[in-house]
Amino acid sequence: MTGSHGQLMDQVYRRQKHIYDLTRKYYLFGRDRLIAGLNVRPGARVLELGCGTGRNLACIARAWPGTALFGLDISHEMLVLAARKLGHPKSGRPAVLAAGDATAFDPQRLFGTDGFDRVVLSYTLSMIPAWQRAIAQGASVLAPGGQLHIVDFGDFSGLPDPVAALLRLWLGWFHVSPREDLIGVTAQIASQRGLTMRCDRGPLHYYRIITLTRA
Repeated sequence: MTGSHGQLMDQVYRRQKHIYDLTRKYYLFGRDRLIAGLNVRPGARVLELGCGTGRNLACIARAWPGTALFGLDISHEMLVLAARKLGHPKSGRPAVLAAGDATAFDPQRLFGTDGFDRVVLSYTLSMIPAWQRAIAQGASVLAPGGQLHIVDFGDFSGLPDPVAALLRLWLGWFHVSPREDLIGVTAQIASQRGLTMRCDRGPLHYYRIITLTRA
């Protein structure tokens, strides 16, 4: 499944990657709101699962200077772009990047650390088949006091029904499926792992921002 999903993502992004950042800003709302709420100190370790082109990590580097940034993505096509933006710390740039599956990875092997102060999942769960496992995996690599930050599509209940239906159809062309039970599943994972949970909805319920905190 991991290999087939990675191949699918490479097929999807092989042509889209060059216009990805330009086009996504018009409908991937809430990302900058999530970044502004990370509240991290210099030296904190921030991991983005499904880092894509590296856009969010670059924004985090600007918003929170001095953080140690890490990025994981299953698409080699996207990692090529992310590497150009961010590269490796030895090059003087702010992030360590690795290819891997957000639902199952070894942080020590890939990044040389077992825990992160912040883990970010930004509009990736709606594209990951086993998205519940991605949330659980993100929660499992939190350091004490760490937080998992999620932003993804909501239920569109504030939009007129025909508009919401067309939006879902259009997203489906890009293999995107808004997770209707995102809040319930995340709450269950939080309860199982002794994490506290906060959920905020964007305008018109277009997106959700969920934060899990480890004591």
